[in-house]
Amino acid sequence: MEEKRMSWDRLICSKRLGMERYRSATAQTRSDFQRDFDRLVFSSPFRRLQNKTQVFPLPGSIFVHNRLTHSLEVSSVGKSLANEVCMMLMPRYIGTPSAEKLGHIVEIVGAACLAHDMGNPPFGHSGERTIGTYFSEGNGLAVKRMLSGEEWSDLVNFDGNANSFRLLAHQFRGRREGGLAMTYSSLAAIVKYPYSSFNSPKKGKFGFFCSEAACFRKVAVELGLIEKSPGIYARHPLVYLMEAADDICYQVMDIEDAHKLKILNCRDVIELFLGFFTEDRKERMRSVIRMIDDNNEKVAYMRSCVIGELVCDCSKVFVDNEDIILQGTFEGSLIDHMDTLLIEAYQRCSETAWNKIYNSNDVVDIELAGNQIITFLLDRLLDAVLHPEKNYSRLLLSRVPNQYDTSASTTYGKIQSVLDHISGMTDVYALDLFRKLNGLSLPAI
Repeated sequence: MEEKRMSWDRLICSKRLGMERYRSATAQTRSDFQRDFDRLVFSSPFRRLQNKTQVFPLPGSIFVHNRLTHSLEVSSVGKSLANEVCMMLMPRYIGTPSAEKLGHIVEIVGAACLAHDMGNPPFGHSGERTIGTYFSEGNGLAVKRMLSGEEWSDLVNFDGNANSFRLLAHQFRGRREGGLAMTYSSLAAIVKYPYSSFNSPKKGKFGFFCSEAACFRKVAVELGLIEKSPGIYARHPLVYLMEAADDICYQVMDIEDAHKLKILNCRDVIELFLGFFTEDRKERMRSVIRMIDDNNEKVAYMRSCVIGELVCDCSKVFVDNEDIILQGTFEGSLIDHMDTLLIEAYQRCSETAWNKIYNSNDVVDIELAGNQIITFLLDRLLDAVLHPEKNYSRLLLSRVPNQYDTSASTTYGKIQSVLDHISGMTDVYALDLFRKLNGLSLPAI
């Protein structure tokens, strides 16, 4: 039996979603994948990330990461990873159709990293959990009887990853076909879990809603992604680089932010970061640290060294495992397969983050507030789309942007219009709307 194997020649494809019949042979100064990157940078959903929580509350007197700065840093690290991988893979493909295309993986990974969090609702990851539990535990239970099993599964397992794919690929009302009309490769490179919620082998993690299942299948078939079983695909290989860049940034940068907010002290952070290095390297780094007086600069120096080490090792893991990645049989993430020293240091950072950062008062407070705000908005907006004949509903729906189809022909479509609207909100907008609908904020008279 012939072994299935994905091919870079197919995996790197400049065909654009929704614009397949408009392809032009005219030479461009920018590649199609660079155009993806630029298109994302100038998009409204990307700009809105500047007012969405990453971990710590926004805004504050001390600048910490928001979704926008996180995405920019992930893109920077992702491009470094892809560049390392490209340089190591090129000699293997000299004289093959894949050789010329491999040079584009830096641009594809850079774009995928920019887009990976665009579908996340306000108030960090707690916003995702709030939406899911609203349907599984809250007032949203009332709509279960109106939906198919696949549709219900999407709601109770609501995930920002799937919502990012929808945001990029769905044709919102009044917009062009194909959403942002991204290339097939850039779209596939953001899908960490290439299956629907209903088919998910890991309940709660999935890559696209059932409304976008046909769209993803079209992309998967064109790129030659391996279908492991009905509806479950192998990842596009570049997903591993996007995922590694995200894992590196959130882990390392959350530690640095915690230091700036005085949740962690400088000595403890330096010791955590020194754990990524051998004894010889530690001594050289300590000598540099002794020359720096500013504690923030000490931590920044250590952070840059850690990221460099992780980029180097993850790119090596990818290249060493290229064959099984292309066969769709690679298990886990690149982080999971790093050198033992790095894995242990990374795990210590994870444990510290969980014990001292993610359960800190500031983080829990924003989760509590976000839960109340999103739950309230879901109550009001869902009642409005399901009962549009009410006077209050007409008033409220008149405030929903026209691109969201609140009068969709199906119940699932109506509910999705509400989730599209809420997940697109910034923290500040959601709070402002919450106050207005509660009569706590009125226009000046």
